[in-house]
Amino acid sequence: MDLQMLALDLDFLSVLRNLAQHPLVQKYRNALRALSGTPHDFAEAYGALCAEVYQSGDQGQVLLRSLHCDTNALTDTIDHPSANVISAASHDVRTLNDLLSVSGSELLDTAKSIFGQALPSISVLPTFASGSALPFTDGDGLRAYYQDKGFGFFADATFYAVDKEKIVPVVHPDPVRLTDLKGYAHQKAQILTNTRAFLAGRAANNILLYGDKGTGKSSTVKAVVNEYAKEGLKIIELSVTQISMFPVICTYAAHSPYKIIVFLDDLTFEREDENFATLKAFIEGGLTGKPDNLILYATSNRRHLIRERFSDREGDDVHRRDTLETVTSLSDRFGLEITFSVPERDEYLMIVDQLAEDCGIEMEAEQLHLLAERFALRRNGRSPRTARQFIQMQLAQEMA
Repeated sequence: MDLQMLALDLDFLSVLRNLAQHPLVQKYRNALRALSGTPHDFAEAYGALCAEVYQSGDQGQVLLRSLHCDTNALTDTIDHPSANVISAASHDVRTLNDLLSVSGSELLDTAKSIFGQALPSISVLPTFASGSALPFTDGDGLRAYYQDKGFGFFADATFYAVDKEKIVPVVHPDPVRLTDLKGYAHQKAQILTNTRAFLAGRAANNILLYGDKGTGKSSTVKAVVNEYAKEGLKIIELSVTQISMFPVICTYAAHSPYKIIVFLDDLTFEREDENFATLKAFIEGGLTGKPDNLILYATSNRRHLIRERFSDREGDDVHRRDTLETVTSLSDRFGLEITFSVPERDEYLMIVDQLAEDCGIEMEAEQLHLLAERFALRRNGRSPRTARQFIQMQLAQEMA
């Protein structure tokens, strides 16, 4: 392979032009260009390339991740790309695969043939293996990859949060699965049915999950996302104070091929909270409109989301009616409301039994139930969270 010509091919990147700015590609290009310079130029560029390869891992996987998260002329016209775009993408893919096939040894051999004795013995110089090839060889293959795996901003993770007004991936997302959550079969079925409709592009509702604390509302939402992550379902978790980020999220979502849940956990407003009106406008579509690939799931301990006061029910009939309509106006805009109530005794003990079986706890049912009930009395009453904490305590005692 003509390595100096490969450096020129890198300058011709067009559809995948963004990858020209990737640190790994830049250092490869610098090393290739340095073959036309002095031995010192090559030594400096080659050393920097080795350091980048050692730190980043397999070069092919590194570039594939960047390609996956890229937006370009091909992703912008993914359904009907022009022949010119496909042809240009083919050139870029071939160039990148050629680049990935270059090992440190090949670079050193070429440099030795150019610079001769000006370079030290190759045997004492650092080197690296070639990278794995990309899983496609031309523009059509890249297009098929994008259609199958998706692309763009949300390609790199499933769970996202907002930090300092920026949407960022969650480093350690909750791995909870639906099989980890016991009971509440009807509630889970409702959420699953709605989520499947959303993924299929059919009509789906914004969901409000409300009820007692510790009943698994938030965990259920996260478990559903984990269930359908391979189908491209994403989630962005916001706090009440971050509701002003809705327009930014809508902009990102509008250019994304993924289905995205905006998740508001533990949602409660004070009466004068300006975020209340912002959320209402978001649910209704607002002035800019909510993208079809965006849906809202929220949890709350309050049915109406606003803290009610005794004074709300005072005054004449018109005042009371207006006040209560304001209180209920937001929750009424969720198309699906799902209640999570604390379990009765039998359901609580059923949850305990299933968790104990999952964890391999062997104890007579009567004794297990007695201890579980005592534990619930000392805690905040019966709930799935209480049952899980009880089982964790039993496991700790068995290991002591």
